[in-house]
Amino acid sequence: MKVLIVALYFPPAGGAGVQRPLKFATHLPDFGFETHVLAPDDPKWLDRDELQPLPERAVVHRARNIGPAAGRPGEELYRLRGLGRLAAHARGSLRRMLVPDASVLWNTTAIPAAVRIIRREGIDVVLTTSPPGSIHFVGAVAKRITGVRWVADLRDSVAAHPHRRRSFRGEKSLARLIARRADLVTCASEAIAAEMRALSPAAHVEVVLNGCDFEDFAGLDYSPGESFRITHTGRFFGQRNPRPFLEALARTPGVVARFVGDLRQSDRDYADSLGLGDRIELVPSVPRSESLALQRDSEALLLLIPEAEGRGRGVLSGKVFEYIAAERPILAAVPPDGAAAKLLGEVGSATIVPPDDVDGIANALADLERHWREGELDGVPLKEPARERLSRRARVEELAELLRSLQ
Repeated sequence: MKVLIVALYFPPAGGAGVQRPLKFATHLPDFGFETHVLAPDDPKWLDRDELQPLPERAVVHRARNIGPAAGRPGEELYRLRGLGRLAAHARGSLRRMLVPDASVLWNTTAIPAAVRIIRREGIDVVLTTSPPGSIHFVGAVAKRITGVRWVADLRDSVAAHPHRRRSFRGEKSLARLIARRADLVTCASEAIAAEMRALSPAAHVEVVLNGCDFEDFAGLDYSPGESFRITHTGRFFGQRNPRPFLEALARTPGVVARFVGDLRQSDRDYADSLGLGDRIELVPSVPRSESLALQRDSEALLLLIPEAEGRGRGVLSGKVFEYIAAERPILAAVPPDGAAAKLLGEVGSATIVPPDDVDGIANALADLERHWREGELDGVPLKEPARERLSRRARVEELAELLRSLQ
């Protein structure tokens, strides 16, 4: 069986979102699939990782990306006034006008490229994986033109994203198109799947969770630091808010917080106002190999998921699985009744606190630091059955079975 994976975020793009399509392409050949990938020549994403290897057994095709480069509007506008602020608004106007998202222009080259590959290679199934949501137009059009089976893979909600307050660029219409036209919709969490089923009861919707890449941590060691180091990886955007944690950190002496991917300037200023000074370590975006090494070489890891008017309860991002694979203690400031809390509770690797509970975060942080100081804070190695159940390869095997069901 031949599959074409269409992904905008694919190496040399960096960041955690790259890993799901990359690992699909890496492991599907293990299950008898001839695997092709269509990705942009330049992802124009905020993060790049030139050290991330491409899958050895997949054929990677490239289509020119004529869309605008990604930006961080809040950062670009911060502290700007007058003409400088107007100029920054103007530079971002194109991105704001594009519907449903600023990456939609890649479709002008990706759609014809996908049709050519499908016809030339005899592709059986095309799998489009979002974000960005606009990438699913490639699957919809390719199915209409060639009759190929179309699988829409959703890593985030299309219509109710936890980091957006409103959906006003046609996101709900796009979600309905996916639910009604795709032959199969695969979702990274049950919450996303429930949303898609509600849009079309007849839709074939399945959950394919992210997985743990335990092998990526092989050979990475933990060496106790001079101070208790807690590490957060990834960028802050939308409603993801580090300030309750920063307040808790200010109350907890002896702890150093490392933010791999930095903080927003406004949050850096807030940390300074709390007098955190050298207790904050800001690490710019780094290759994934370095990020994994920093995770393993930490006393604990910090997971932050906002309530976001209830939308955060369904978030079960790839970072949750990456932290589990690092096998270090986790402080999870997440919705206690959410999907992330449930999984971490089953694994037993985390202290779970509501995301806005400053007192609770401070107490949990102090307990972790005390256990470490007393030599009682160990790693969290998983037993082999749990490792097999949570592994990325197991997730791709589930996907392979679903793909075969479309024949």
